Amino acid sequence: MQWVKEYAGGWPGFHVRSRSAAATRRLAARLAPLLQGGELIGLRGDLGSGKTVFVRGLADGLGISPHKVRSPSFTLINEYTGGRLPLYHVDLYRLRPSVADRVALREYLDGSGVCVIEWIDNLGEDTLRLEVQFTFVGEKERAIVAVARGTRYDALLYQWQGG
Repeated sequence: MQWVKEYAGGWPGFHVRSRSAAATRRLAARLAPLLQGGELIGLRGDLGSGKTVFVRGLADGLGISPHKVRSPSFTLINEYTGGRLPLYHVDLYRLRPSVADRVALREYLDGSGVCVIEWIDNLGEDTLRLEVQFTFVGEKERAIVAVARGTRYDALLYQWQGG
């Protein structure tokens, strides 16, 4: 995979092509050692575009069995522990959280683990985060765009892409 620098909405970012689920998992696993806890990673993309596959790669890179990772579409939040950092996997596909719900999510958004939210746009907040967008290019190929929304994430993005 080769990273190409770009800007999305004025935010620094990079894009890359993934030609398989295994490549998407490896990409996420490369990010995991750079995480220190307290990060928010927002995922965007159509159903089946690779969001949960990406979370499996993150889990693997954090030392959590990727086989434990399931899409939390019906449970809202899955917590994975036993690795270097806790991983909080949130799916907002079926939910647009109210103010009260967002307050309840603060435990994860501001926690000491890594919080990954699928369907980040449904959160209803413009939070600082690393945002990863998945777009179908072919049956197995995806265009993946990573955008840093905030200085903390600028450095993380730069390191992740090999800077």
